[in-house]
Amino acid sequence: MAITERVNRLLDAEGVHYETLPHGEAFTAQEIAEASHVSNRRVAKVLIAKEHDGRYLMVVLPAPCRVDLMALRDAAGTRRLSLAGEGELVGLFPDCDMGAMPPFGSLYNMPVYVDACFPREGDFFFQAGNHHEVVRIAYQDFERLVHPVVGEFCTHAREKIITV
Repeated sequence: MAITERVNRLLDAEGVHYETLPHGEAFTAQEIAEASHVSNRRVAKVLIAKEHDGRYLMVVLPAPCRVDLMALRDAAGTRRLSLAGEGELVGLFPDCDMGAMPPFGSLYNMPVYVDACFPREGDFFFQAGNHHEVVRIAYQDFERLVHPVVGEFCTHAREKIITV
């Protein structure tokens, strides 16, 4: 599977310059950073959380981070929040390999929350449907397209930071 048609259409329609970079098969955001020779601070980890009423939201973190569900819950203004299970992801992202969701929640009818520790200048890397290529765009283009809620959603304990 290549970059999803949804992502391709969005980037083309908005005139976003992007590059698709192949890498060896990798499944975690940390592995993707290593396989792509990219700083893990610039590689997006996309997680899906489920609100108590059944609605989903997307959280985008730098690869080495873990999600702070309490901070995310507070930002979303919900009482309960949990991470979605693999079975739910298959239904939510039918055009993507398991776990290779792109960080464009609007394409899947969900709001996006992005961590404030992403570098605001420079490139932003993400999976767009598969485990063997990564897409590079300018971070400013990502924010312009997504209009995410920006906040402190990372926990930084025991992070392995890779700079390339």
